[in-house]
Amino acid sequence: MFLLLRPLFEFLAPLQVPFCLCAVWGLILLLGWNAWMTLHSGVQTLRQLHQIPCSGCQFLTGDYHLKCTVQPAAALTEVAIGCPDFRPGRSQVSPRERPVWSR
Repeated sequence: MFLLLRPLFEFLAPLQVPFCLCAVWGLILLLGWNAWMTLHSGVQTLRQLHQIPCSGCQFLTGDYHLKCTVQPAAALTEVAIGCPDFRPGRSQVSPRERPVWSR
């Protein structure tokens, strides 16, 4: 059986190196394209997440039990982008750093 395939292998032997070279470069380009698309997708996601206004809203409590007093289900999520109840003015001090009487 292998004796019958020997002429075919001898005929294809000069083509092995160019074929393997093209295959390796194709895989390298595919890997680079995949890395670029992953990076691009991550940047787009971060841009969208940075539009969430909750961190500067006065209704954000800083407590994980009740994140927002007005819309607790939408707080700190993408649903909160364009929130009609957003009121600027929250201090950027964490709840642990605030005095006891202001909690």
